[in-house]
Amino acid sequence: MYRILICDDAAETVGTLRKTLTEEGFAVDTASSLQQALELMEQKSFQLIILNDAEQDANGINTLEALRKRSDLPVILLSEKSSEEDVIRGLNAGADDYITKPCGPLLVAARARAQLRRCLQPGGGKLERSQIRIGGVSIDDVARTVSVDGQTVSLTPLEYDILRLLMLNPGTIYSSKEIYRMVWKERPMGAENAVAVHIRHIREKIEKDPADPKYLKVAWGKGYQFQPG
Repeated sequence: MYRILICDDAAETVGTLRKTLTEEGFAVDTASSLQQALELMEQKSFQLIILNDAEQDANGINTLEALRKRSDLPVILLSEKSSEEDVIRGLNAGADDYITKPCGPLLVAARARAQLRRCLQPGGGKLERSQIRIGGVSIDDVARTVSVDGQTVSLTPLEYDILRLLMLNPGTIYSSKEIYRMVWKERPMGAENAVAVHIRHIREKIEKDPADPKYLKVAWGKGYQFQPG
């Protein structure tokens, strides 16, 4: 059974989500603050975090950034802010998915299941190769780890799956919509912004000079590809 941590100080929202997620077969714990969430993470093993972007004190994104310093677990951010800029800001801060409120708890459960599928069962549970090395970049599909020139780097589950897709097919150009469809496994709505944000994050972690990438190349007007460097 997968265990989910909900970090939200709105009791009604937490109660509704907890009830639905439990009925959908998840184990659920709740925290009303980042400190409480971190304490729970020391005590239990979680597979996913649902985090509220608390507009009343403007600390939701800050909480996410602080959380990202401690954990690479997939994070779904719930927010009342729906503009494209807000979504990009949330993804930039480290969210793996962004859901605008009000939203039905069944939708949250479905998106949680999709995130867990990507994180824990890459490629629908079938690994095409256990290890891939191209140039100085190596990925291990069993441990789901990435190293660059022998040094381990920390990628979020979505970043790992994007890099894995591109490294499985070096030199092949994938459009943003293709990457979104194959990694997110959803209709590519808002694909360009979402993919661009994650590509930038990957470059910051694997490239010596993210502004002049050696591995993750853009083919202008076409998409992205991984080159041996």
